[in-house]
Order: sequence, then structure tokens, then C-alpha cells
Amino acid sequence: MEKSDLRLAPIGVFDSGVGGLTVAREMMRQMPNERIIYFGDTARVPYGSKSRETVTKYSEQIVRFLLEQKVKAIAVACNTASAYALGKLEEETPVPMIGVIKPGARAAVQATRNGKIGVIGTEGTISSGIYPEYIRQLNPQAQVLGRACPLFVPLVEEGLLEDPVTDEIARRYLTELMDEGIDTLILGCTHYPLIRSTIGRVVGDGVTLVNPAYETARELKVMLGEKGLLSEEKPELGGESQYRFYVSDMADKFRRFANGIIKYGILSAKTVHIERY
Repeated sequence: MEKSDLRLAPIGVFDSGVGGLTVAREMMRQMPNERIIYFGDTARVPYGSKSRETVTKYSEQIVRFLLEQKVKAIAVACNTASAYALGKLEEETPVPMIGVIKPGARAAVQATRNGKIGVIGTEGTISSGIYPEYIRQLNPQAQVLGRACPLFVPLVEEGLLEDPVTDEIARRYLTELMDEGIDTLILGCTHYPLIRSTIGRVVGDGVTLVNPAYETARELKVMLGEKGLLSEEKPELGGESQYRFYVSDMADKFRRFANGIIKYGILSAKTVHIERY
């Protein structure tokens, strides 16, 4: 495929469920000329409590599906998959790839004033230690404090974005980090930007919230530009001609949730038997 044709090819995005829609939404905002194919592994969510081997196997299946769709690049819009599988996926995949962890880590290092950076995420992301590893490569003096917040994902997926239950859980999770004096907090799961206002209320104005979804879309745009892969043609706006969504289960529930998050016309979500890949 010639470079001019490649520029018109879609970008693949995948996540364990709906959280990666925050990355897709940022890509739509920052790269309005691009076509996007999104896959949410709703049959096997969550990834955060699964083993490295299982998450890697699932991620490889999804990448094979996306390559079949002739994507020009892939965004791993899941912190757990980025932590566990990205290195292996990059070795195996013929198109450029980006995860959500390095962009978030870079933004946090730039934002912190006192060197105390908090990270919240799934059990898998926090136990992997990958955020502290990247942050200390950039700033060896940084103090990185992690906290697994496993209940945030089901609260988001149940649509409890502004709810007293979510407020109470957030206070329980975040008080310890606040007591340690963090001034920067990485939302280390792509679901968490959907409850950003709740988290912000709990931690207060003195803490900078880092949204890796935003940072990933920004870095992906730069990467595609450097490789000559940015689309220069404005496609027909919105709808399935520009954005296509696939899931491994519960397509109707996904579509209803996604239409509340993304305002760019999700007409449908199609079910894929991902175990075949």
C-alpha cells in the first residue's frame, strides 16, 4: 500500500471495555480527519485482575482482528494491556503502536512541583510497577505512590459517574495519597477520566490531574505526522463512514454507554467472536 493510501487508512484502538472510549474521544477531537476502528473486549472485562499471560493473549487476538481491518496504527487504550503486553505487541506488529502509560508518565513528570506523584489504576497496572519505572527514568528523585482502585471500573460501567456512592469510594481510595502530600495524580486507567470531576473534588485544586487519554492522542498525532501517516483529507463527518465500533459482547449496552460519552454519531456496535483470532 502506498503512503498516500496509508494516510487514509483507519487507526485501531482497543480496550478491555468502554474505558478506551476516552482515548478515542480525544483522538476524534485532536485528529478530526482520521478514521477510527474501536474494539472493546466487553466479554472479558476487566483486564486489571487478570494475569500477564492472559492479558497478552487477549491483546494479541485483538491486534490480529484490527490488522485484518487494515489499520495504519494501533493505540492500546488500556493501562493494563499497555503494562503487560505492549512490548511483545510492538515486536509482533507491522504497524506503529502506542500505549497510554509513557505519555501519562511524561506529562506527570512535567507537571509535578514537589516530586510526589500519585498513580491510581487497576490492580494489574499498579502491581506491574510500570508507572514508577518510567517516571524514575525521567526523574530519579521522584516519589511515586500507587493505589489500586478496582471499584472505579464497575462504577463507571454502571453509569454511576455522578453518584454519592462514587464520591464515597473515591474518598476512601484517595485519602491515603493525599496524606502523603502528592501534588500530581495520574488517572492510570482509561475509565477514570469519566469520573474526573469526582476525583478532582476529592483531591482538591492543589493536585494536578494527568489524563493519559489526552496525552496519548497528542503523542499519537505527533508520531503519525513524523511518519507521514496523518490524513489530510476530511472524511464524511461522523457516523460509520468515519468511526466503527466492535465489541466481544453486549453490543447494545456498549452502544448506549458510548453514545453518552462520544458525541460523534455511534450508529451501532457490532459483535466480533474475538476468540477466533
